[in-house]
Amino acid sequence: MAKKPRIVAELGRPETPEETAARKAENSRKHRANQTVVNLVLALVASLAIVLVLVLVVVRPTQPPRAAIDYAAVAAQEQPGVDEPLASPALPPEWTANAASIETGTDDITTWSIGFITPADQFIALRQGIDANPTWLANRLDKLTPTGTEMIDGVEWAVYDNRGSRDPGNLAYAMSTTSGSSSFALYGTAKTAEFLALATALSADLAGQAQ
Repeated sequence: MAKKPRIVAELGRPETPEETAARKAENSRKHRANQTVVNLVLALVASLAIVLVLVLVVVRPTQPPRAAIDYAAVAAQEQPGVDEPLASPALPPEWTANAASIETGTDDITTWSIGFITPADQFIALRQGIDANPTWLANRLDKLTPTGTEMIDGVEWAVYDNRGSRDPGNLAYAMSTTSGSSSFALYGTAKTAEFLALATALSADLAGQAQ
């Protein structure tokens, strides 16, 4: 039995062969257009997935470590401009410094600073405030309260153990003392033994300067 022509509702009559061909051509065009859009979306999703995988998998190059600084040489260079002897503790070669500088703040207090990297790859800052007042020390140690003392080679150090706080940062542990016209603050993330090693070297340095 021959298939009956499709009735065009708007016209109330069967489709002509030309109208049937036009309808099928339009349907094919719409189908191809839809397929093109779908393909584009799939291609975009695939591209984004590849980019995401590359970002997650590719190892980013790490920043090179800062070059070690000869803090003793910097201290010797800066010493002529300062009346008070600048601290330059003698430490084993496993200790390095990544910063050494001197500056005068808005409070007119001159501060000599060294940033040490310990053998355990931890950080200890040494700050020497020349003719410093108690406010200088309180500001350097974020107003921490001493938790004890240490006597090292005749030099008494106040100890600030802040490791139990929620986020101690670079003030996890600290030590401070005064010698001559200088106030000294040590603070950082290192273990107690490394703080004591630095304080011992600094105490010996202070004793040598006093002779």
